[in-house]
Amino acid sequence: MQPPVVPSAAADEAPRIVEVPLSLAGERLDKALAQLFPEFSRSRLQSWIEAQRVLVDGAPAKIRQPVPLGAKIELVPDLLPEQLAFTPEPVPLDVIYEDDALVVINKPAGLVVHPAAGNWSGTILNGLLHRYGDAAAGLPRAGIVHRLDKETSGLMVVARTLAAQTDLVRQLQARTVKRRYFALVWGAMPEDGTIDAPIGRDPRERTRMAVVTGASGKPARTHFRTVDTCMWQRQPVSAIQCDLETGRTHQIRVHCSHVGHPLLGDPVYGRARGKRSVAPLPDGFARQALHAWRLGLVHPVTGRTMQWRCPLPDDMNALVAALGFGQGDEDFDDEGAYDDGDFGGDYEDHDDASYPDDDDEE
Repeated sequence: MQPPVVPSAAADEAPRIVEVPLSLAGERLDKALAQLFPEFSRSRLQSWIEAQRVLVDGAPAKIRQPVPLGAKIELVPDLLPEQLAFTPEPVPLDVIYEDDALVVINKPAGLVVHPAAGNWSGTILNGLLHRYGDAAAGLPRAGIVHRLDKETSGLMVVARTLAAQTDLVRQLQARTVKRRYFALVWGAMPEDGTIDAPIGRDPRERTRMAVVTGASGKPARTHFRTVDTCMWQRQPVSAIQCDLETGRTHQIRVHCSHVGHPLLGDPVYGRARGKRSVAPLPDGFARQALHAWRLGLVHPVTGRTMQWRCPLPDDMNALVAALGFGQGDEDFDDEGAYDDGDFGGDYEDHDDASYPDDDDEE
């Protein structure tokens, strides 16, 4: 039984065939498809069901029908031209951990995770296809299970097998994957707290996300702790740690802006409570000051709890120093701020000198 594949020019309308795993047994077909084929939107998957391009055990299926354990789902997509353009490219990947089931990558700011409008090439997905070949091409999104914004740096995990991908998606849905971010925000944030506010598309500007009420908003919860505050040009700036309980698009950026403390350098959510917050920053820093710092999860094969830490990139370290915080990277990583058992298990501290880029291997 073959897993679904990432589209390519040679696989125009080739069927994607997959068996229903235990975790999706009894689920509605449309919801199961969204998990099994995350490279396609829910609306497109539903249109293919209605067009009888989805078969369950060889028979045309209905959107709401439950799918039994082990059922064979066959999807014959009608792909858009841009979806056929996913090709291997030698995109450098800063791999800080790798085994047969997963790989952990330190993503630099400016690198897009997945092809989309305006960025059909030069992405992490293209780099994964180049590095892992057919193994990555046989997985939805080449094994990608979560994303970081283009201008956000830091850690992300990618699956190398369909079983590992299914398990990691399950962990994300169960909110057991631990993700800690470091951010610099305008204003003096409280010592600690939780921002609990639903997020959805901004009804006034659909390219943005916003805190919204009603059915369009999905639950979103961000826990934060302020580790230091300084003054820059007579404005307070706070260095904070954020732990995500949910993983909505632009969650930290939206939540911080919503409470009046937008991220430094954020070009989209840099206004808060009528105050313009995208001020010129030292050393020409021109992106949101956000870094995915720590990552913790249960290994999908061994069951071992693992975690990784990745220091701040050079541009954020330079910004921290220029703002006058007077602290180093490790001083900000107050592991006592949260119960470190939240991350638990074996700890991998990423040192750039120990894990060079993959340029020599490409």
